[in-house]
Amino acid sequence: MQANIKAAVPEGARGGVAAPWPAVATTPEQLAALRQQMRRLGPMRLTEALLRLGKVCSEAVAKASAVKSEHPERPVGGILLEAGDVAEEDIRAGLALQLGIPAIDLRQWPLDDSITAEIPSFIARRHRLIPVHRDAGTLHVAVSDVLDHEALEAVRFRSSLTIEPVYASAADIDWAVERHYHATGRAVTDAELEREGATSLASLDSWREEPLAVSDNVVVRLANQIIAEGCRERASDIHIEPAPGRERTLVRFRVDGRMYVRRSIPWSYRDALISRLKVMASLDVAEHRIPQDGKILWRPPYAQPVELRMVTMPTAGGVEDVVLRILNTTEALPLEKLGLCDEDHGRLRQLIEKPHGILLVCGPTGSGKTTTLHSVIRHLNDGSRKIWTAENPIEITQAGLRQVEIRTRAGLTFATALRAFLRADPDVIMVGEIRDTETAHTALEASLTGHLVLSTLHTNSAPESVVRLLEMGMNPFNFADALLGILAQRLVRCLCTSCREPFEVNAELLRHLARNYLATGVPGGAGSQEEENLRRRWTEQYGQEGSLVLYRARGCPECRQTGYRGRVGLFELMPATPEIKHAIISHEPASQLFSLALAHGMRTLKQDGIHKVLAGRTDLSQVLAVSQR
Repeated sequence: MQANIKAAVPEGARGGVAAPWPAVATTPEQLAALRQQMRRLGPMRLTEALLRLGKVCSEAVAKASAVKSEHPERPVGGILLEAGDVAEEDIRAGLALQLGIPAIDLRQWPLDDSITAEIPSFIARRHRLIPVHRDAGTLHVAVSDVLDHEALEAVRFRSSLTIEPVYASAADIDWAVERHYHATGRAVTDAELEREGATSLASLDSWREEPLAVSDNVVVRLANQIIAEGCRERASDIHIEPAPGRERTLVRFRVDGRMYVRRSIPWSYRDALISRLKVMASLDVAEHRIPQDGKILWRPPYAQPVELRMVTMPTAGGVEDVVLRILNTTEALPLEKLGLCDEDHGRLRQLIEKPHGILLVCGPTGSGKTTTLHSVIRHLNDGSRKIWTAENPIEITQAGLRQVEIRTRAGLTFATALRAFLRADPDVIMVGEIRDTETAHTALEASLTGHLVLSTLHTNSAPESVVRLLEMGMNPFNFADALLGILAQRLVRCLCTSCREPFEVNAELLRHLARNYLATGVPGGAGSQEEENLRRRWTEQYGQEGSLVLYRARGCPECRQTGYRGRVGLFELMPATPEIKHAIISHEPASQLFSLALAHGMRTLKQDGIHKVLAGRTDLSQVLAVSQR
């Protein structure tokens, strides 16, 4: 091993010319050999070290030396840094080589949890370091700033071992700390929970009295770790499901709309874990009889804060379930990236350019309605309009909006916020949800008085939304006059692009797709000629060399062997045409509204889904699961 390092790293050249030094250790054996070799290099200047590392060119060193000769008090490293010839991390690497401290590649280094456990996570994060190897009474610690003696002294005091520093870049240390401390602390294993559960958490009453006094407790790390895993695995919800007695507690994640068990924990941690989460959400720890809801603002190191909406629910057996909804406060999507077909995209843009009226987005919980509304608002948010939003909670933020979070306990409801908006000079008003008669009437009033109103509704289809609002007491004449359109939507799982399997479509499958497409899309039914024309259009639009290729789910590590990763929207846009407005005034049933919408070119959820199947984004089983009418 030592011979290999010597071959890769020539000895310092004589005559004042520095030889390159590309050696970086990736194993403890290489590190030991590298230390011995560096001891033979002898002393060197910082500029020589930077030249050996290839961090700077000789011309820059010459210029820095000239400045140094005129200003002896200025350090040469500072001169190079100020001139932009080197980065701060380059200076740190050069100082490490100058002091004879070897460098390691943390991304290839075989880190061991038993070694990282020597130092608590808060010390590793505060001082930006991580233990990498223990040799008898010596602990080798990777640092990015080899002159940070305070950090090394903190490690020495905590471990009572001799400390030997090694150099690694700050980015690599951050990566290693995140990976091996799981964003909040060392990973809590089932074995550790079983081992410590009978002792450290035996007295749960005293733990509840002083929940913050045990900040380094295994329960605190477990709660943080569950949240970190949920964020890392793109979960939309985290479900903690205790069982009565001594049964284990399940932790399940909802990813891409599907639930799966992530882990189970011993019964002895059940109450302590839920109490810890209550503390994080500022809930009443002593209350177990009624549901509670709150919020957690979780701040992972080196990442943006994550907001979670927490609900507790008393369940059978005297235990409490906890559901944590992860609110990803991301930017609003551009309207063209929602996934609408070209025709619906054009119609929607025409509708939202109207100066007043009401546009509704409908669908079940978790179908992406808020995302769609914020995409619409992003399109309208050009600085020329005053836009107010009333949301519960605020999931997406945009500069230029005036966003109000609904607080029902304090008396700030959707209807209250809407009435206040009307006195605050709005152009566009977004209401997070119409869920009661008062909000519906106030939204209608706002749309009739010169404002563009956007809102959501929990209904299954666009025509059913009309019937629901009329049942809530809306005046059919006023509602028909104000309505711009209704957009229904669903989310379906996408095929994993890393493992999806192509196959050629045979005639029988193509007929099956065409019949499903035309089953609700042609008023009065479809004949063989319509099917033939449709198959011909699909082959021209999606086919290659006269044949169609679809994809099926397969499964790989990227998608946890499910075959699906991510979700895509299915849309059904019903513009308020004069015929539909007349049907609303006449109190026509949803079936008649649906037929009228189809006659005027509405593409149903199922039809939109089949187009996405033909485009290779999902499969027919996913589409049929959410679009059966």
